[in-house]
Amino acid sequence: MKLTFAPNPVIGQHWVNVLAAAGIECELHNRYLNGALGEIPADQCAPELWLVDERDEALARRILAAAQSGPPPGAMPWRCGACGEMLEAQFTACWRCGAWRETN
Repeated sequence: MKLTFAPNPVIGQHWVNVLAAAGIECELHNRYLNGALGEIPADQCAPELWLVDERDEALARRILAAAQSGPPPGAMPWRCGACGEMLEAQFTACWRCGAWRETN
């Protein structure tokens, strides 16, 4: 089931990764069609995210909406529980050791 279009292949792959981290399987289609733009209509060249299981649609839409909006204003930095590194609020994994942010 087609979930959404991505503005470009890089963001599309990022969204695939965000959903995969939440346990939602999806595929990125049309990732190589940018070169055909002009020969093929623009609306048919955009990268598309397709869900493997359509039952994941509601959760996938909520996760992508949260990923697109970023952290709420004034969100505090967090300390990695594994290595102690301080990270800005928008990061969900530690850049230093790769550990995921703990949720309370």
